[in-house]
Amino acid sequence: MLRAVASGLTDVGLQRDHNEDSYAVLSEYDLFIVADGMGGHRAGDVASRMATESIADFFRTTAREDATWPFHFDTSLSEEENRLVAGIRVANRQIFERSLRSRDCAGMGTTVVGALFSRKKNRLYVGHVGDSRAYRVRGGLIEQLTRDHSLFNDYIAAMPDLTEEQRAELPRNVITRALGMQDNVVVDLMSDDPQIGDVFLLCSDGLSGMLADEQILETVQSTGDVSEICRRLVTRANEHGGDDNITVLAIRFQEEGALPDPLDAPTEPEGVAIHASDLQAASEQVTPTAPIAAPTRQSPPDES
Repeated sequence: MLRAVASGLTDVGLQRDHNEDSYAVLSEYDLFIVADGMGGHRAGDVASRMATESIADFFRTTAREDATWPFHFDTSLSEEENRLVAGIRVANRQIFERSLRSRDCAGMGTTVVGALFSRKKNRLYVGHVGDSRAYRVRGGLIEQLTRDHSLFNDYIAAMPDLTEEQRAELPRNVITRALGMQDNVVVDLMSDDPQIGDVFLLCSDGLSGMLADEQILETVQSTGDVSEICRRLVTRANEHGGDDNITVLAIRFQEEGALPDPLDAPTEPEGVAIHASDLQAASEQVTPTAPIAAPTRQSPPDES
């Protein structure tokens, strides 16, 4: 039987004046979440915090067998998939309703990527909305498990024959799906059977936008400690410009009963959501470099 050892880190980066990312490590549920907020008047950090808190609260309240779920059970999905999707949909609805009630939060939204590990089934379930990603590092190879919900990807899917010059002209920072944009949201799902030594990464686009997959792979392979993986990835993203907030959560799988490394404990107590506003000091752990121009992050258009 395998167990998941996880740690995360968030950093404001070198271009932004506040951090709109949030993440959570809930080891008692083997649940891991990264959210990347957007919106004016600092509403992005409100949205991402609501996402991590809402999903975590949903898992706590549904731990009882007599708990009532707010959505119908999808018989085509496993119980774990239903729970993960329902948690994300609950977060979406709460963010949407908050944006309607509060002028300061109007139009806010957040991406989210969540991973749920079932020890009983030895299976990892990943649900996501937006362009926050999940990667798997296995056997010296890295694979992106999620597909960005972005205008760029939509164009490529619709017009696969575009030349490199035409692709270069497409906007890469416009997302087409996020939590909080509408009363309901479609959550993409995938699953995988982890193996001993696998490392899964959840991250905001502040990491994936700064580092190529090969650079992420090289950094993950440079240490076996999940806390150090996160620190090195954040440092390297800042060395490449730090255009955006950077959040990464590393999950390493090892045999149940194996002794953990000293730094393998979650960075906060189990079951406590970790928020951007609580970890501004994390930026002191990285070495700043000369900044470069940052891209403009745009909210997604209303879905039909």
